[in-house]
Amino acid sequence: MFVETRNNSELTDAEAELYDRQIRLWGLESQKRLRAAKILLIGLNGFGAEVAKNIILAGVKSITFLDHRSVSQIDKCSQFLVSANQVGENRAEASLQRAQNLNPMVLVTADTSKVDDKPDEFFETFDVVCASECTLTQIKRLNKLARKQNTKFFVGDVWGTFGYTFADLGTHEFVEDIVQKKRVHVPEGGDSSIKDKFESVTTTVKKVSNYVPFENILNVKQLPKEDKVYYLLQILLNYREKHGSDPTSRNTSLNPLKEESEAVIETYQLGDSLKSLLEGNLYAQVSPVCAILGGVMGQEIIKTVSQKESPHDNLFLFNPDTMCGKILNLGR
Repeated sequence: MFVETRNNSELTDAEAELYDRQIRLWGLESQKRLRAAKILLIGLNGFGAEVAKNIILAGVKSITFLDHRSVSQIDKCSQFLVSANQVGENRAEASLQRAQNLNPMVLVTADTSKVDDKPDEFFETFDVVCASECTLTQIKRLNKLARKQNTKFFVGDVWGTFGYTFADLGTHEFVEDIVQKKRVHVPEGGDSSIKDKFESVTTTVKKVSNYVPFENILNVKQLPKEDKVYYLLQILLNYREKHGSDPTSRNTSLNPLKEESEAVIETYQLGDSLKSLLEGNLYAQVSPVCAILGGVMGQEIIKTVSQKESPHDNLFLFNPDTMCGKILNLGR
């Protein structure tokens, strides 16, 4: 949905200097697409701050922070766009100054409204919608609107040391550089010890991928044993949908997650396979994990907007037991 007429406008000297390394990395046309992109970021917690940092530094046209919540004491542990004396202020507004300082060439604005109060037309003005801290109902609504409006949709979250990202890009066109070894014949009279030599040849290939909506990846029953971390995502999303919030360490003695976990374990006959995951840290947000997941999400948005290289298709899960991430292609 990125309009070519916008992308053809020349970069200013200041932009060319600032984005010089990126232009050499992924090309001028990709940087022009980034320069034209308008991003909506929903949820300015520690994870959202990391996403914001990465795409602001990449040089998008504008980014809008949408968050009705206030800065909490917990935010101080992972949300680096707010200062310690801003507890109680709106998170979107409190994040503005430091976010804008990252790159003065990007327009950063704040919206203190609730997601549910926004009309469908509001989301039409963005090229990318990236959501976090949303319930299943909200995610499905946003994803449905994105597909209808031909907008690229991302959603992700971090709970303690666990997290995920998901992308629904509809029908997505991109180019990919394929590096191959080509044999070059050495003519007679050349080095007699070498009959042939090889050199690397890079070919740019146009590709198209078709993505599925978020609701397609829910309630998947057949997964390899090592991918059981997927069901932890199911449990946490079910909990948020039911309670309107995430579990906190303050009420662990009441086993608030027990009912949701037992329901999923029974449905999918998981036995004790989730025991170590459920006993781990699923409360608040651990800063290094926010950095990892926010880095992944930011990079996927950059790849999507620049139309350079293949974005994840479609679910990325970070396993807190192994501290490794894995891409799953679900819902086909």
